[in-house]
Amino acid sequence: MTELNANTGHHSRPHQRPGSESQSTARQAWRYAVAGLSASLVGLGLARFSYTPLIPALIAAKWFSASDVVYLGAANLAGYLTGALAARALATRIGAVCALRAMMLLATLSFFASSTPVSFTWFFAWRFLSGLTGGIIMVLAASVILPHVSAARRGTVGGVIFAGVGLGVAASGTLVPLLLQQGLQQSWYGLGVLSAVLTIASWWNWPAEARSDASPSHHAKSYQASPAVRALLVQYGLNAVALVPHMVFIIDFVARGLGQGIAAGSRYWVLYGLGAIIGPLVTGHLGDRSGFGPALRAAFLIEAAAVLLPTVSTAPISLIVSSVVVGGFTPGIVPLVLGRIHELVPHSTEQQRATWSHATTSFALFQAAAAYGFSWIYAQTDGDYLVLFGLGGAAVVLALAIDLGLALTTRKA
Repeated sequence: MTELNANTGHHSRPHQRPGSESQSTARQAWRYAVAGLSASLVGLGLARFSYTPLIPALIAAKWFSASDVVYLGAANLAGYLTGALAARALATRIGAVCALRAMMLLATLSFFASSTPVSFTWFFAWRFLSGLTGGIIMVLAASVILPHVSAARRGTVGGVIFAGVGLGVAASGTLVPLLLQQGLQQSWYGLGVLSAVLTIASWWNWPAEARSDASPSHHAKSYQASPAVRALLVQYGLNAVALVPHMVFIIDFVARGLGQGIAAGSRYWVLYGLGAIIGPLVTGHLGDRSGFGPALRAAFLIEAAAVLLPTVSTAPISLIVSSVVVGGFTPGIVPLVLGRIHELVPHSTEQQRATWSHATTSFALFQAAAAYGFSWIYAQTDGDYLVLFGLGGAAVVLALAIDLGLALTTRKA
């Protein structure tokens, strides 16, 4: 961007240069967005969500017991939290773009390493590392790309970047079952090859990173977040809680809770994935058009209704709407929160990156706590899924209440 802007002093045909330059900048922005999409697809979409449909096959092939498989799933969440905490330090040490490339390589390697059940410890370590790559990619991908994108396009480009998460969810419900027809080991190979292709394709499409951008200044380190920013971090964490009932339990709720079988449960998971592809594109565009504060408020309200819908009706149309909408907000909330951070912290890229890192950590903490907490509640209530949907809905209602309360107190002041 800097180099492009430096060329505006060209004296030949001055009235045509800005237009052509704008087109060049737009093409560059979309190239960066596709690199970000590839990274989120590999490190977040595939590395996390492809594991869910592999679980029955892992148990059936006697690679691991049912209880071991649950702990292996939790390893990814623990790795994600660690990655969110370590991302900025790693970017400072080796550069953000270099870190992103390294994480895509590591995620790819984790698929191939998981193709043989060497031991529980071996598998746990690679599931942890696959989660680590997701946490680092979530923190760094958008913060590397968005400073190179015009303010009017940030929501849309952010939506494209995180549509990779939705593509991973959709792939977990469609591609993985097809791979499993070839065998469990071949499924891991297939995921590894797909990740390798995406890593290579995105390798040269990241923006050039200025050396000075990698090191946070003393001012950024001593930055004190405003009440609005601190509230946003809590809201983003509460939103993570709201997503857990669908993300973890929707297949089991339909299959066993409603007695409709695994095939029916899997269909709702595919709908969840389709929503997750479209969601960030819609919410990002909405944020660009209406502003990220109002868009985020609307998102919390719609999401609350969708999470609570199964407590009111379990008719197929209700479950379809609930699955698609909550699936849409799983990655769709991300461009809204990112855009809101840019609104609340408008003048410093370093402070924006620091705030986004804290937001990702908040999300990871609340999500891990909710995943374990809801599993405990599920056991204590003899498998009452509706309690979980009710608690998830209450969490996002609280997020909306915090936002409205802050707006009212700010207006009075």
